[in-house]
Amino acid sequence: MSVTSRATYVLAIDQGTTSTRAMIVGQDGLPVASHQLEHTQILPRAGWVEHDATEIWARTRDVVTGVLDRSGLDGGQIATIGITNQRETTLVWDRRTGRPVCNAIVWQDTRTKDMCDALSAAGAAERLTTITGLPVATYFAGPKLAWILENVPGARTDAQAGHLLFGTIDTWLLWHLTGGLEGGVHLTDVTNASRTLLMDLRTLDWSDEACETIGVPRAMLPRIVSSSEVYGKCTIGRLDGVPVAGVLGDQQAALFGQACHAPGQAKNTYGTGNFMLLNTGASIVTSTHGLITTVGYRLGDAPAVYALEGSIAVTGSLVQWLRDNIGLIETAADIEALACTVTDNGGAYFVPAFSGLFAPYWRPDARGALVGLTRYVNKGHLARAVLESTAFQTADVIAAMEADALPLAELRVDGGMTANATLMQFQADLLGVDVVRPAVTETTALGSAYAAGLAVGYWADTAEVAANWVEERRWKPTMDEGERGRLQRNWAKAVQRTLNWVDEDVN
Repeated sequence: MSVTSRATYVLAIDQGTTSTRAMIVGQDGLPVASHQLEHTQILPRAGWVEHDATEIWARTRDVVTGVLDRSGLDGGQIATIGITNQRETTLVWDRRTGRPVCNAIVWQDTRTKDMCDALSAAGAAERLTTITGLPVATYFAGPKLAWILENVPGARTDAQAGHLLFGTIDTWLLWHLTGGLEGGVHLTDVTNASRTLLMDLRTLDWSDEACETIGVPRAMLPRIVSSSEVYGKCTIGRLDGVPVAGVLGDQQAALFGQACHAPGQAKNTYGTGNFMLLNTGASIVTSTHGLITTVGYRLGDAPAVYALEGSIAVTGSLVQWLRDNIGLIETAADIEALACTVTDNGGAYFVPAFSGLFAPYWRPDARGALVGLTRYVNKGHLARAVLESTAFQTADVIAAMEADALPLAELRVDGGMTANATLMQFQADLLGVDVVRPAVTETTALGSAYAAGLAVGYWADTAEVAANWVEERRWKPTMDEGERGRLQRNWAKAVQRTLNWVDEDVN
């Protein structure tokens, strides 16, 4: 399919954990306009995190309208639409009404700990990891889906009768964009499917064994497709008739948007959580140091590209917690100025294990801890400890990645927190390698735009996409080895203090 002469832009929908953004980009990959709205974080009890999927769909419509208004473009000038999304967040809705059976269960949610523990105790964990590349953990969508079927009255019966549909957020948006109750497609791409504990990494299809083990009817699962192909045409408003042609989970979209198309290239996204992906090409690399194996992307009928990933649950959301729950800052951007009122952390270390610890530890029994406190510590030290926790957690993941693969030459970074120069310098110091930020830091939206554009011929190939990548700033390490080692030793001690907190009496 070729684009028309008037269709000169690509629209990307970036549905994230805390907000939804629409961004329009041109041939050079530079944003023309964007619009962003937050949605409600629902926290029913400790460890539970939910979203209202109907609110997310409403926000999606609003940001699409907003970005078209801001750009002054009409639907006829949009060549195609790409979607990127928070990945493991799990949703079930009734195909007869289009209504969710309950709130979406967010990727951070830990309510499935007992279910995951039972799978491990039954000896299923090793086999599931072999099939899917993932550890049995609360992070992933399959156990969340099983929880919904077991705990929402009538859900399993309706699912077995063929009335219910499962999807991650990409599937929900794609279904609505292409018609919803009036013929909406029920699809997911390989990157999102690879985050469910239900997909076979080798066949790129649902695994009957995994579905049976976790207790999920295969009939309610979406069909798995590539990350870059025409899935259907939009039926909404000014975008009526525009092809929807790209879907990537947010971190895989950032990998693609950072032009990490060759094996050995890596990126780290600083958002609600932090996610580092290393392109391993056609090779399925099994980690022995706490990382997960995932699909990086698949373009049309081409072979899938795989990746190693290190996932961190809480980084940017810790800054939000400091703002919203504690009231220490008024805006997220205020944290850098507060942290810069001191020269170091004053001996304080903050391990934000609010949802347990993800890579490389995979300890759902952990909970957050602020340690090393003395009367000397003030609010500036706390702000610095919050920022530094992001860099320390990233360093843990990179150490695991280097142990599994190759030494890191430099780190390409993106996401909202990369605007914080203090954090980026500390990250370079802690790693001992350069940290590089591109000119366009919203690489999740950009990656989905590229995937959609490639599917319709807007960009010719990945070489044209890679030519758009431009370095904007580089931070070089300045810290000596002795200081780096001291900080990392203290961080490791702090991590140990968070473990074994959750038991029968604490959740």
